[in-house]
Amino acid sequence: MSQATHHVNDVEVIRRLLTTRGRWAVVGLSRNTARIAYGVARYVQRDLGMEIVPVHPRAETVHGATGYPTLADVPGRIDVVDVFVRSELAGAIVDEAIAVGAGAVWLQLGVVDEAAAARATAAGLAVVMDTCPAIEAPRLGLG
Repeated sequence: MSQATHHVNDVEVIRRLLTTRGRWAVVGLSRNTARIAYGVARYVQRDLGMEIVPVHPRAETVHGATGYPTLADVPGRIDVVDVFVRSELAGAIVDEAIAVGAGAVWLQLGVVDEAAAARATAAGLAVVMDTCPAIEAPRLGLG
C-alpha cells in the first residue's frame, strides 16, 4: 500500500547528519547478516565513522557494539535514530526517539510515516525519510 509523501528531505540536513560525528541508534539491527540493517550499520560505523548502538528486542552485540532491547534502555545521548522497521511500526519508534531526546530520526528506504515525521519535526528533531545513508553519502560525495 503506497502512501503519498509530503515530507521533503533537506539535502543540508542529510549532509549534516552524515558528516557530524555522532551516535546512531540502529533500530532493527541484529546479527542477521542477510538483513539490510546489518550492512548499512557497518557502513555507517566503518565508512562514515559513527558510533552505532544496536536496538533490537534480542539486544545482540553487533559489529562490536553492545545492543539494547529498546531506545529507552540505551544509556547516554542518541544523535540519530536510524529506523529499520516496517512503516506501520515506525511511528512508535519515532515517538520513542522523541521521548529519549534524540536529535534526529532517519527512516530507511521504504519506511514512510508522514504523521510520525510531522510529530518529530514539531518536537524539534531533524527528519530524513525513505532513503538510506549508504545511498545518500556516495550521492553527496561523502564517506
